[in-house]
Amino acid sequence: MIYPCLIIGSGPAGYTAAIYASRANLQPVLIEGPQLGGQLMITTEVENFPGYPDGVEPFQMMDDMRRQAERFGTQFISNLVTRVQFCHDGAQPHQVWLEDDRMLQAWTVIIATGASARFLGIPSEKEYQGRGISACATCDGFFYRKKVVAVVGGGDTACEEAQYLSGLCDKVYMIVRKPFLRASQIMQDRVMNNPKIEVLFEHNTLRLTGENKVEGADLVYRKNQTDEQIRHIDINGFFLAIGHQPNTALFADFLARNEEGYILTQGDSTECYQLDGQHIFPGVFAAGDCADPHFRQAIVAAASGCKAAMQSDRYLKSK
Repeated sequence: MIYPCLIIGSGPAGYTAAIYASRANLQPVLIEGPQLGGQLMITTEVENFPGYPDGVEPFQMMDDMRRQAERFGTQFISNLVTRVQFCHDGAQPHQVWLEDDRMLQAWTVIIATGASARFLGIPSEKEYQGRGISACATCDGFFYRKKVVAVVGGGDTACEEAQYLSGLCDKVYMIVRKPFLRASQIMQDRVMNNPKIEVLFEHNTLRLTGENKVEGADLVYRKNQTDEQIRHIDINGFFLAIGHQPNTALFADFLARNEEGYILTQGDSTECYQLDGQHIFPGVFAAGDCADPHFRQAIVAAASGCKAAMQSDRYLKSK
């Protein structure tokens, strides 16, 4: 059987694509992967998604989206995609292999595999996920109004996160492992001149502390290899700003990506480029964080999922 539309990914982009595709009678099949909701699930509560005036827990929001897609006829497969074979000219269906060795064929494929925040690798990160650790100041900063938080990182993203949080919090620590900031000069100036931000150069996070939630962090200060000091800071939130890794390695042999691995799409479209970066890959679309290095918001991902489904519909009608 050749499916009209196959969707890979179960975050806001994937489920929204499924809602629109199923209402367009594309009989979509959505491969959910290992984590319902993707990156959204490491946040505590979602308060900035339209339609939830009192906020909503991430799992509940994703379950609502899933049930809506199911209502219109989306078929779900809980499995992992291990390999793909995309047809360059659209004459043959695209092929997708699952972990159980099944091979699915589809005329259109919507990639909504998202991106994963980079973590430090300390054991307490997992312990405090959803209880004080965040990878998105825009998403979670509101919960730390008039509190003290820490931001890990020294690049533009970390500086932007610290600046944003300084408008909400009483104090923001920046934990920077190097003796300098890697950010652009204008961002460095803003951070260094902000009285609410204290930059801790040459510090690394050793562990997070607290009863059932983040209440502090133990840092190690290394001026040189022989001089090491332990410092404790009291904080209410711990924000990771050391980058994201788009989950796109699976498509590296077919689709053009930027240096960070984000899938390149044509302008405001969700159409993917072939490896040459010039020709569109017929019937292949990318939605959500896997193609968005800038915003990484659920509402933006959902909007791109809508666009991908509508473009899939138009592509199939054109064939």
